[in-house]
Amino acid sequence: MNQFNFIQMEEGSPNSKLQINDEDGDNNLQEKTELDSENELPEGKKDFVAPAVGMEFESYDDAYNYYNCYARESGFRVRVKNSWFKRNSREKYGAVLCCSSQGFKRIKDVNRLRKETRTGCPAMVRMRLVDSRRWRILEVTLDHNHLLGVKVHKSIKKMVQSDSDAEGRTVKLYKALVIDSRGNNGNSHSSGRELGSTSLHHPHRLNLKKGDAQAIYNYIFRMQLTNPNFFYLMDLNDEGHLRNMIWLDARCRAAIGYFSDVVYFDTSYLTNKYEIPLVTFSGMNHHHQSVLLGCGLLSGESPESYLWFLKSWLVSTSGRLPQTIITDRCKILQRVIAEVFPKSNHRFSLSNIMKKVPEKLGGLKNYDAIRKVMVKAAYETLKPFDFETSWAFMIQRFGLVDHEWLRSLYEDRACWAPVYLKDASFAGMAPSDALQPIFHKYIHKQTPLKEFLDKYELALQKKHNEEANADIESRNSSPELKTRCSFELQLSKVYTREIFKKFQIEVEEMYSCFSTTQLHVDGSVIIFLVKERVLAGENRREIKDYEVLYNRGAADVRCICSCFNFNGYLCRHALCVLNFNGVEEIPSKYILSRWKRDYKRLYVSDHDGNNNNDGTDTVEWFNQLYRSALQVVEEGVISLDHYKVALQTLEESLSRVHNIEDKT
Repeated sequence: MNQFNFIQMEEGSPNSKLQINDEDGDNNLQEKTELDSENELPEGKKDFVAPAVGMEFESYDDAYNYYNCYARESGFRVRVKNSWFKRNSREKYGAVLCCSSQGFKRIKDVNRLRKETRTGCPAMVRMRLVDSRRWRILEVTLDHNHLLGVKVHKSIKKMVQSDSDAEGRTVKLYKALVIDSRGNNGNSHSSGRELGSTSLHHPHRLNLKKGDAQAIYNYIFRMQLTNPNFFYLMDLNDEGHLRNMIWLDARCRAAIGYFSDVVYFDTSYLTNKYEIPLVTFSGMNHHHQSVLLGCGLLSGESPESYLWFLKSWLVSTSGRLPQTIITDRCKILQRVIAEVFPKSNHRFSLSNIMKKVPEKLGGLKNYDAIRKVMVKAAYETLKPFDFETSWAFMIQRFGLVDHEWLRSLYEDRACWAPVYLKDASFAGMAPSDALQPIFHKYIHKQTPLKEFLDKYELALQKKHNEEANADIESRNSSPELKTRCSFELQLSKVYTREIFKKFQIEVEEMYSCFSTTQLHVDGSVIIFLVKERVLAGENRREIKDYEVLYNRGAADVRCICSCFNFNGYLCRHALCVLNFNGVEEIPSKYILSRWKRDYKRLYVSDHDGNNNNDGTDTVEWFNQLYRSALQVVEEGVISLDHYKVALQTLEESLSRVHNIEDKT
């Protein structure tokens, strides 16, 4: 079976609009004699993406043509109920399109011989010209109060036959062939099984409930119209049923360029049998906020589904491999990730493992004591020997030699215990940190797919606003200094506000480290011992030893706690050693660019050094231009002055590009 079965995208060519309007709602349509049954809409008419709030079009004619196409395929006619024009220019800026059966005849026309065909039908769309100079749908009513598709009027026939006018203003309509669990192209009237449940009869396709297919249609169509860099793929089985799906909007793809060094592949909604079998990729931005890097729907936890999704995500990133990928503990995922990301460090989420402790160990006699020892081994040990000693004590002390889950967990310890992960980079997603699902505030176990797709854009817009506000705050304010340490002053001018607050804690806690002494000298390499008083209980502190390696010549400093690899900034112990040796500024190698307040200005992705700008790869041209333009957009929203300069720059750039066309 072909692993990548891509969904087709059909391009429709809408027909010319009806010439009969009812602009003010008072002029009657000249009703036409109904045609014979040979002109009726064919049975099994094609599904067409229904209008939805938020759809945008390049022009009024495009919007009008689209709604006429939808009406023709649905079996009703359209007229213009109202239009609004600017007083001076007479430019149209708003309109309401409705079903031709909307309203009722005027009293003076009631006694005419023609049959009454209006029913007061509520179906309509209201649209308006917005600031982007595009026409946006603001209100939609889809329901009719009469039968559809029974008769086709002459005006419809005229519209079908007149294609020449529409040729110049074609709207690209993308239609995804999504077949639900009954094989009815999304029009099944059955209630269906729960989307997230495992079906014994159809294990290799999504179990879409009524309305899910239409929700997917609407979402993809809206994204194609409003999101120029939107990416999606669909995986169909041999019978044409939707099996798996992946999508990334423009901001996800842009975020991948900045923040895909460490990614979290979250399968918790799928494995916990939520109604939505959702999987997500997420990363950490320069404000220590989670950012979405891709979404998908999977038919199950099979190797085939995971393999398809991970390979599809890799396609969307143009082959960019993460340094570290974090997942739930799963043997299937372990094998698939080793195949798709062979050079990446694959690690299991410690927080997800600890969440399972009550379920796996809760029934044991000494559960509280066992959990306490396990937490200490996982979070507090600094050397593998200490971890294994603590684990062995737990197994022997509480008679757990035959406990299968603990045995398998110990075998996988190199993939989840922080003490074994010190050489991997986690860019702020440290092994000991809890990793929240990115949509945890928007999804519960019974959330239907349609509701999620409605909330999806709201959730991402909120995250974008949080990042934009954090950018503004970091650039326009200076953090309060709490010590006289030169390290604090140095990085207060560099880090984003949130990262600096985390680093500032390390500077403050230098004062809990009361002793820094040389332990061993080997040429230019010196090992220091730093003693710290750490909290061991509610009101009790104990002394803990930390070994720090220091090489003055190479400007290297590495602490056994591995704070730099886990969190991306130096720990209090390393700072004490630098301070002890008279170093007044942190070496540049320990100031990660991804935490800088101007990171997006400084960062230019060259896709691992492969630059095809002087070649013929138009896809790479597009990606590079899009990234560069997005940087202008990100800077342009900082203030009104930034916005004016950015807009003027983009307009000047476009004019210069057009000049090249004129010269050729």
